[in-house]
Amino acid sequence: MADNSHGSPDTSVTVATPGQGGVDTFTNPGLPPHRPRLADTDPRAEKRAERQVALLFVISVLGTLLFFFAYFFIPLNDTIERLRLQNLALGLGTAFAMLGIGVGIVHWAKTLMPDHELTEERHAVTDEKDRAEAEQIVGTILDESGIKRRPLIRNTLIGAALLAPLPAIAIFRDLGPLPGDTLRHTFWDAGMRLTRDPSGTPIKASDVTVGSAFHVIPEGLNEAENKLEEKAKAVVLLMRLDPESLNPSEGREDWGYDGIVAYSKICTHVGCPVALYEQQTHHLLCPCHQSTFDLEQECKVIFGPAARPLPQLPIDVDDEGYLIARSDFQEPVGPSFWERG
Repeated sequence: MADNSHGSPDTSVTVATPGQGGVDTFTNPGLPPHRPRLADTDPRAEKRAERQVALLFVISVLGTLLFFFAYFFIPLNDTIERLRLQNLALGLGTAFAMLGIGVGIVHWAKTLMPDHELTEERHAVTDEKDRAEAEQIVGTILDESGIKRRPLIRNTLIGAALLAPLPAIAIFRDLGPLPGDTLRHTFWDAGMRLTRDPSGTPIKASDVTVGSAFHVIPEGLNEAENKLEEKAKAVVLLMRLDPESLNPSEGREDWGYDGIVAYSKICTHVGCPVALYEQQTHHLLCPCHQSTFDLEQECKVIFGPAARPLPQLPIDVDDEGYLIARSDFQEPVGPSFWERG
């Protein structure tokens, strides 16, 4: 086949016709003739397109400023109207910040950057000469883009590009401080009584019968400053089984009391509440993704996507017969997280 890398209309291609013994010759049509745009021939149209691109970048800057105005200067006063107004302004600001840059770059490429179609053979970069040619090509691209000779576009693009990521930083900051070791500890402490959820009344060991299940919170949780945050980690399921059916591992023989055991209610998959207890099989089920935990085997996962057993809360009874915690959980509750050791 003839070389048509330059698309010359004078190049001929000779093709053998299989099974007929003849040859056909046709002329390579090459690339279609370049049609100049209005901005290529009219200086006023070029200047107008340049101002349009700069305006789009300015719109991106204004969108970012709108985001920060809504974020810092629209106070929330516990009304749904004010919350909607802030969310609307945040959304519009982010949209204009992103669209301004995107549309501006597309408009710049379509109206001002060279649009000549070229073809050339591709070959591997093997020596310094090729690298020099590559550097020259990069320089040519910068020259053809016009970024050097169009300071209005260059400066507005730099301003928009520097400001556009800032809303994302503000949103990540609003997630709060790094958790530190707060995910490793809960409200539970040694000697703290187990109480019913949500009333907060203490539970005696005699109240827990075989086959029953109690939803439990720590004593004093209802009066805590961050009640909901603490409850999300500390909720527990309390059940009583035949002590002979339990199979505690070494070191956990005294973590229960006369067949009464307590396990975290937070699923180790994605943190849904494990609220279903099958009395006959002694299985705990998570309704979100059907993870199933075997209470007789220290809540080992026997089905579903959860990767770890439910953490067990060591318990005991005090002098008055009330169930108490021996300590906090010995491992972090809930789903795995990136800081877990």
